[in-house]
Amino acid sequence: MQAEPTKSPVSLVGEEYEVEIGPVAHGGHCIARTSEGQVLFVRHALPGERVVARVTEGEEGARFLRADAVRILEPSKDRIEAPCPFAGPGRCGGCDWQHAKPGAQRRLKADVIAEQLQRLAGLTPEEAGWDGTVVPAEGDKLPAGQVPQWRTRVQYAVDASTGKAGLRRHRSHEVEPIDHCMIAAVGVSELGIEKRDWTGMESVEAIAATGSQDRQVVLTPRPGARLPLVELDRPVSVLRVDEKSGGVHRVHGRPFVRERADGRTYRVGGGGFWQVHPKAADTLVTAVMQGLLPRKGDMALDLYCGAGLFAGALADRLGEQGAVLGIESGKRAVEDARHNLADFPRVRIEQGKVESVLPRTGITEVDLIVLDPPRAGAGRTTVAHLSSLGARRIAYVACDPAALARDLGYFREGGYRVRTLRAFDLFPMTHHVECVAILEPAAKGS
Repeated sequence: MQAEPTKSPVSLVGEEYEVEIGPVAHGGHCIARTSEGQVLFVRHALPGERVVARVTEGEEGARFLRADAVRILEPSKDRIEAPCPFAGPGRCGGCDWQHAKPGAQRRLKADVIAEQLQRLAGLTPEEAGWDGTVVPAEGDKLPAGQVPQWRTRVQYAVDASTGKAGLRRHRSHEVEPIDHCMIAAVGVSELGIEKRDWTGMESVEAIAATGSQDRQVVLTPRPGARLPLVELDRPVSVLRVDEKSGGVHRVHGRPFVRERADGRTYRVGGGGFWQVHPKAADTLVTAVMQGLLPRKGDMALDLYCGAGLFAGALADRLGEQGAVLGIESGKRAVEDARHNLADFPRVRIEQGKVESVLPRTGITEVDLIVLDPPRAGAGRTTVAHLSSLGARRIAYVACDPAALARDLGYFREGGYRVRTLRAFDLFPMTHHVECVAILEPAAKGS
């Protein structure tokens, strides 16, 4: 007997549903349900609204669908008209909350943090030592309709057919052409990237350093394409991403930018990682140092240390008898960190993954730990190792509340409790938020 051919799932893309919008969810959308009970993750909506949601991804029988709110039937009191002309359903995917008042954006982020803490770590805000607020960076508290110009690093995608720079649409490789990004820092905007022809390029990253006049563009060419002659509206150094190795090479000017934080200058090369908001590095150093309260002579770890921001701040405060070990996987970042901290003889930077390098160091005891892991978090194995080192305090800097909450649960298994948690709105108009959790041995707090 011949088997019946399997039916392909029926796509629901383009279907519209009139729905009541429920709570905010992690990722820049809110939750709703169709009349059949199917879950919708809806962008461009706000809790409590009634909207027409058009499906952008999903099929019959799927666990959930993704959708955009294309008509607002009953708006929230927190809704405003998006200041950016490129924001909205099917357009630029960079900003999630252009349609919400600034204070409402911070409340939405606080709701997400609270939900993740409860669901993944079993913690209430009170148990996490958090007052429930998300604090704007200095100078960012602006009236509705005004947008902070905070993004010092902007990755422009290039439209293959026109050579024009733009930004990617949400969950898409399609390019939304723009003539100006409202959240770009002045130092990025004044380069005039959007006015130039970038034919043959895959992407153009523009970087405007904080605390120096350094400007840089990092070009990623399409296979076989020649680099354009880069003539921009301000002096700029040019780097190129090698299509085979992925390495970054200098074309013109300095191969690094100079960033300033905590009274020190940091060299960051090859388009390497640095906090994107101009106030972020100082804000986070202050929060970490206030939480750790370093003492002269302490032994400290700075994990996922990048160019050495926290290692430098610690070394400054630990005195000649103190010591800091930094671990970072990126080769160029390690070179930068060693250069940046060369005047501290008791700072050592090791290259490699934290989970591989830390066990090899033979370290069995430390006083303080800072970790600033990538978005995926540190994970159970690394957290278990850190919990065994007897640190007096641990500072966990997190750009993803889900990964943070999960790892806080692992720290609790390892005998640590959250002493305080602070949240900072260092990515206005987007769903991203930065947290600093300070942990201490649970026995101390009992």
